[in-house]
Amino acid sequence: MSCNQSTFTKTLVKGLIGCCLALPFNTNQIFAQNAKQPLVKRLTDYVDPYIGTGFHGHVFMGANVPFGAVQLGPTNITQGWDWCSGYHYSDSTIVGFAHTHLSGTGIGDLGDVLMMPAVGVVKLTKGVAGDQKSGYYSLFSHQEESARPGYYSVRLKRYDIKAELTATERVGFHKYTFPKAADAKIIIDLKEGIGWDKSTGTHIQQLNDTTIAGYRYSTGWAKDQRIYFNAVFSKPIKKFLVYDSLGLNADKDPKGTQLKGVAYFSTVKGEQILVKVGISPVSMENAAQNIKAEVPGWNFAGTVQKADQAWNKELSKVSVKTNDLHRMRTFYTALYHTMIAPSVFNDHNGDYLGTDKKVYRKANFTNLTTFSLWDTYRAAHPLFTLLQPQRVNDMVNTMLAIYQQQGKLPVWHLMGNETNTMVGNPGIAVVAEAYLKGFKGFDAKLAFEAMKNSAMLDERGLSYVKKLGYIPADSLIESVSIGMEYAIADWSIGQVAKKMGKTQEYDYFNKRGHNYVHYFNPETRFMQAKVSDREWRNPFNPFESIHRKNDYTEGNAWQYLWLVPQDPQGLIKLLGGDQKFAAKLDSLFILKGDMGKEASPDISGLIGQYAHGNEPSHHITYLYAYAGQPYKTAEKVRYIMDHLYTDKFDGLCGNEDVGQMSAWYVFSALGFYPVNPSSGVYVFGSPVFNEAVLKLQDGKHFKVTVKNNSAVNKYIQHITLNGKAYAKSYITHEELVAGGNMVIEMGSKASATWGINTTDRPYSEK
Repeated sequence: MSCNQSTFTKTLVKGLIGCCLALPFNTNQIFAQNAKQPLVKRLTDYVDPYIGTGFHGHVFMGANVPFGAVQLGPTNITQGWDWCSGYHYSDSTIVGFAHTHLSGTGIGDLGDVLMMPAVGVVKLTKGVAGDQKSGYYSLFSHQEESARPGYYSVRLKRYDIKAELTATERVGFHKYTFPKAADAKIIIDLKEGIGWDKSTGTHIQQLNDTTIAGYRYSTGWAKDQRIYFNAVFSKPIKKFLVYDSLGLNADKDPKGTQLKGVAYFSTVKGEQILVKVGISPVSMENAAQNIKAEVPGWNFAGTVQKADQAWNKELSKVSVKTNDLHRMRTFYTALYHTMIAPSVFNDHNGDYLGTDKKVYRKANFTNLTTFSLWDTYRAAHPLFTLLQPQRVNDMVNTMLAIYQQQGKLPVWHLMGNETNTMVGNPGIAVVAEAYLKGFKGFDAKLAFEAMKNSAMLDERGLSYVKKLGYIPADSLIESVSIGMEYAIADWSIGQVAKKMGKTQEYDYFNKRGHNYVHYFNPETRFMQAKVSDREWRNPFNPFESIHRKNDYTEGNAWQYLWLVPQDPQGLIKLLGGDQKFAAKLDSLFILKGDMGKEASPDISGLIGQYAHGNEPSHHITYLYAYAGQPYKTAEKVRYIMDHLYTDKFDGLCGNEDVGQMSAWYVFSALGFYPVNPSSGVYVFGSPVFNEAVLKLQDGKHFKVTVKNNSAVNKYIQHITLNGKAYAKSYITHEELVAGGNMVIEMGSKASATWGINTTDRPYSEK
């Protein structure tokens, strides 16, 4: 998903990345010279946070814990599309360390409560790139930088200060090692944010000789953001001053839109000053209580160790075996990236700020935020249903609370704000999936009400869906994508209604779930925009993709033809049967065509017209199985894993999109993928590990043993499940979570029998 293209030219980015290749990759990783024999003892040793910080990955760099409210990390001075997370590998500047960051999105926001250590005389502004004297930013080198899960460090060249960071769920923990200085200082800048983020109200005050507190309100992608903080220093502050845009602010209760506080110290060489910063969406008092609950002492190394343990615990839910170290690094880093968000958005006592800006006290669920649902409903949320079942209920309860507060399920929710970014009703698909997979930790009656009412609104083209079954092209841009995404969500509601015995609602929403047929033009054999029942929009070019002015969202007609995960069998019929369907699908991966100069930068990771760098393409390779050609799925999936994912800093071919890009890899490397999450069906592809064990709920395990696996042996020959032959080219969620043992035998040629029969092919609805 994207918004504005970076002003940083592609040529310059490529040049910088080329220069970076000469640098050591990740100085905190130590491996044997033989890449097949890693010297690692913990799964976190396989994680490299640098992966995805280059090219268009947009991933977060810094210290955090799984799903934590705090993402504490460096922010570069550069702004632009490739800096949506605040950090890009090509950069060499740091303006400070902020406590909130996004990971993998196409829009810049957050960057709250920026902290920067310094010595000497500096201007209290971040400055202008190329002129350090213009502000307080510093240069740094990747050779003096280190990152691993839960820990980040870097030397700020300008000040000769070593900065080290770690975190708990709601507390950022800083350790700064200073040189000898009579004018050492730590700047707290409440003006600066990332990308679109602009401060609208700030407050900062000294509570005692070691404690600072305040808040930052801002607007940006999310229009009304509120973060409160409490910062406790390990050393008494010699002097604390507050500044605004006009200079020194001497008010006893300073407030404004651009406040900055400066804590002054005297330091000897090598002296360390530690700072614990608690954040809260509710109050400064709650921020202080978060510190007391999560970091009561000053044991920085102990906090780093606890963060590492937290990551190891989550990563160990999947244990894999392979002799390929690069594959291990790519896999576990991908799994790590799926657990940065959704992030906690409440206090240790359960308090949280609702979408209606009311404070809800002591909630009986963990309230969350950062729901990139248009991306994550496809694979990240299905992965949670396997590996994070206890969090799935929190996610659904959060969404139901959002529904009660704003009148609809979330579309793209951030920091208590509905951004309405991207198209369709993806929140419906997530709630439906949880119910259909048997989750019980939420109010099912309320869930159905929320799904139904969200689908029956008149906003964002839904009035046309209810009246016509399609969205006229002259009423909304991206009408084809919007309508097709609505159909996916509507089909999911229909399945919930069916399971609940609501026949009337099933009939209605199931019909809407097949509205994709309205967009299929039998003459062009593409999904095409309609002006009316009798008129298609013309001229029509299936290759064209005009960013934000198109009938398709970040894509073209070639990519959106296949966006029917809820009914692949229906699409096969529209295209003339198995052979014609497969032939058309073959063409997708071969054809070259000019998308135009205004094409979305998200259309990346191209194989022909297939764009793996953007989410609507993610299920497409698995569609071959529905036409009885699973071997083609194996070929395409293996190619993507081998060529579009690496363990280098530019190892993602497109936006991470808050875990979705990585979730695709996790599933595909294990050997199966949720084409239609609400159906509970996972389609087999081509596993790459010799063995994989999933730790499931209630102490159950699902073990996959892969025999004769190699780069050449990419095709599944046959499968046994719990000792019995298994001819199907899919497995159900019910079978997976029951636990068991699966053995897959691979070969160098496509099997003539496995997954071929119509009864062995995946389905959406029986």
